[in-house]
Amino acid sequence: MIILGIVAAEAHALELKAQAAVLMDASSGSILYEENSEVPLPVASLTKMMTLTLVLEAVERGELALSDIITASEYAASKRGSRIWLEAGEQMTLEELLYAIAVGSANDAAVAVAEYVAGSELDFVARMNQRAQELGLANSHFLNSTGLPPENGPEHTMTARDAATLARHVLSVPGMMDYVSTYEYTMRKSTTRIPVLWNSNKLLRRYSGVDGIKTGFTTAAGYCMAATAVRDGLRLIAVVLGSPSEAAREEDVRALLDYGFRRYHSYLAAAKGQAFGSIYVWNGSPHQVEAALGEDFTVTVERGREGEIRLEADLAQTLRAPLEPGTEVGTLYALLDNETLAAAPLVAPSTVGRAGFWSLTNRTIRELAEAAF
Repeated sequence: MIILGIVAAEAHALELKAQAAVLMDASSGSILYEENSEVPLPVASLTKMMTLTLVLEAVERGELALSDIITASEYAASKRGSRIWLEAGEQMTLEELLYAIAVGSANDAAVAVAEYVAGSELDFVARMNQRAQELGLANSHFLNSTGLPPENGPEHTMTARDAATLARHVLSVPGMMDYVSTYEYTMRKSTTRIPVLWNSNKLLRRYSGVDGIKTGFTTAAGYCMAATAVRDGLRLIAVVLGSPSEAAREEDVRALLDYGFRRYHSYLAAAKGQAFGSIYVWNGSPHQVEAALGEDFTVTVERGREGEIRLEADLAQTLRAPLEPGTEVGTLYALLDNETLAAAPLVAPSTVGRAGFWSLTNRTIRELAEAAF
């Protein structure tokens, strides 16, 4: 967790032009900076983060294949705004349409995919809202798969915090970064109909470390962006909603990322294999096992405060054999000012087999004798 006083002390110093903004540490989900982060606002094509998520999660489950052929309906082909000018009856692979959504922000492609996945865009939107609830996006409600304003009524909304939380999940979806990090994509290579798509996230080429995720614009939403960047092991997520211009949107995201990389860094709190105590395995051979880190334990911390971090291990009281290497036996916490910065599992580093009958009997007799004295 990041100390709220740090956020409040410099909130005005960034002088952002956006209506709302969030800077999040991707590893922990901690908020490093925020302005109006809980205000629901229209998000335009940031909506497509959820559209892409549902589709690629279905691919991961084996329900869809990237080679699937999708036929555009008249309804999909009628979508306005950013598009690849699909014609009713035109066929493309799911993979091509995913690039069209991620790189070109194509509304017709988004609807075509939504209809293919769920039968109708309306049913797909129901899945979007269900997934939003599962991901804890308490202040988000989707009306369509594109982020386009409906013909009647206001656009659907998210908060900047929810958008950052969704962007953090996007980073974990298998295959997602292949799409959202792409700056240029060529479609319909055998024709002259919109052959090249260019990503409107210009920071992919202009800011060191940026490798995604999505931009958006409508008149009501203004210029929006969810961007992620990684430097020296520290990955940040910056979200701005309602910037007044494309240039202001880019400046706001730059300001957030600069702030984060300047003030925080990824710190190695403990190395892979380091042990934090041992645990008794009452029927094991050997009868004790170490509780060790299975991976390096890194935490995001304000520069200059690394020495204040305290590590605490919470170990299982006893264990039963057999144990395989990697079995979780406890948790290691990194604390700063009595707040948890991060946590990591502690695991058994080696196999613990079952002790034989005589070995277990002798051990029990010995332990009883030691207890008597």
